[in-house]
Amino acid sequence: MKVISYNVNGIRAAFTKDFLGWLKVENPDVICIQESKAGTDQIDIESLEKAGYFSFWHSAQKKGYSGVGIASKTAPKHIQIGCGIESYDNEGRIMRADFEDFSVLSVYVPSASNIERLDFKMQFCHDFLNYIKELQKRIPNLIICGDFNICHEEIDIHNPKGLKNTSGFLPMEREWMTKFIEDCNLTDSFRNVHPDLQKFSWWSYRAGSRGKNLGWRLDYHFLTAPLIERLKTAEILTQVVHSDHCPVLVEL
Repeated sequence: MKVISYNVNGIRAAFTKDFLGWLKVENPDVICIQESKAGTDQIDIESLEKAGYFSFWHSAQKKGYSGVGIASKTAPKHIQIGCGIESYDNEGRIMRADFEDFSVLSVYVPSASNIERLDFKMQFCHDFLNYIKELQKRIPNLIICGDFNICHEEIDIHNPKGLKNTSGFLPMEREWMTKFIEDCNLTDSFRNVHPDLQKFSWWSYRAGSRGKNLGWRLDYHFLTAPLIERLKTAEILTQVVHSDHCPVLVEL
């Protein structure tokens, strides 16, 4: 089973760059989308259906902003929109698809351009950790996919010393991710498969960053403990260019 997570930076824009053609070739069983930036009525659900995918979407109240989605070849038993916290659900940041013996989450952690949004981001992270701990009591097999807007370790960012005071690589953010992994007993699938490989999933549009590979690893698949023995491979698909992010893949 192949699961992809992809911050598309606008699903409508991605469709104009042959996202659908790529999806048919890559052929994942499940794809989790972040930053769809579209209402459900603006997404070409019919084309996804023709490609063999059931798709479900959680849009932000603010138009052209945030939003997550999940598309799968097998119809989920249940789709859970949001997490029950209004301030996050209004921004379309969390959804879950339940299948026969596992569940998949698509998560878009807030970015922080100022101190107010940093406070919001850290509160989201705190609440999300507790949400996952509670969820595991009911659903032990979780694949948590998404753009976390955090580089965990120095290997995950191109200039750790120069960017240590930049949101996305702040000590408090990195410490939270360590706590998230430990408290929820999770495995970072890519780092599990590639402990020493430096590879990025996001590049700024500025200064030719992608061509110079001045990147950040912000996108993850976290697996709960019962799924670790099923982990086959995990990759970052850097050659895919619909977005300022690239897709990340896990195969179980």
